Amino acid sequence: MDPKLWEELEAWAEDEMRSVNGQIEYLLKRAVNERKRSAPRDSKDRSTTG
Repeated sequence: MDPKLWEELEAWAEDEMRSVNGQIEYLLKRAVNERKRSAPRDSKDRSTTG
């Protein structure tokens, strides 16, 4: 990971009283939930392969 990005994540995590890993998990969960909300209805079920 880019060291500058890591530093930014460390500072952000500290501001929000989280570990860096906790901050990354929080951000990933937000991104996944946002993607689910913005995805077209027919592409929401990605659990099946065709």
